[in-house]
Amino acid sequence: MENKRNSRIAGTLILLGIITGILSIIPSIDNEKYLEIVYLNKNTVLIGALFQFLLIPIYISFSLILFPILKQYSSFLSIGFVGFRFMAGVFQLIGIILLPTYILLSEKYLTEISSDLKFYETIGQILKNTRDLVNHLGVIIATGLGNLLFYAILYKQKNIPTWISIWGIAGNILIMTAGFLFFFQLLTVISTEYIIITTPLLLQEVILAIWLIKKGITNPKKTYSIKFNTNKQFQI
Repeated sequence: MENKRNSRIAGTLILLGIITGILSIIPSIDNEKYLEIVYLNKNTVLIGALFQFLLIPIYISFSLILFPILKQYSSFLSIGFVGFRFMAGVFQLIGIILLPTYILLSEKYLTEISSDLKFYETIGQILKNTRDLVNHLGVIIATGLGNLLFYAILYKQKNIPTWISIWGIAGNILIMTAGFLFFFQLLTVISTEYIIITTPLLLQEVILAIWLIKKGITNPKKTYSIKFNTNKQFQI
């Protein structure tokens, strides 16, 4: 009964995380002309920062609510899953702390004389590279590695349909690959290619959430051996 309740809460957290994640997107930060438009859209940036902050307890709570279930099958993998979630939360928090700096830098860029613009462009690029490393690589890789451990448990124990576990593993590998491509400037977040790469995992998470709410993480079927004794009776 407790497993069913925890599974429903976990499924609800997934859906809540998806909605919050969509609301946390800040297009002006990832725009090529971010120094020119961030200050003009500072309210949007601050609202996005708020939703990004809300993602931290949502994602960490997801791992904690499932930990009592997962540790029954593998303490090592379940601890790793929770640990990577906390690591992703730390990266996420660092990325949020950097957001106000974008606003201040953009304000200076728009108000200073042209001779000083190169200085702010250099500082802005360093800031952007730092946040990209933390937010688009650190968060994604930490979350992805944790999810691989999560799905490894579910795949091995058959707690959910195998195809959902395999889909989750493939989707997380894809999104981690997208993180590396983005960091090396081979891909942009606001692009058709990025949407194509990340959509499979988004769909999988919706399906997983529905499954957890309706079915939950079930105990694997136990196999029993039947032994016959000399009196032709059997024991299970």
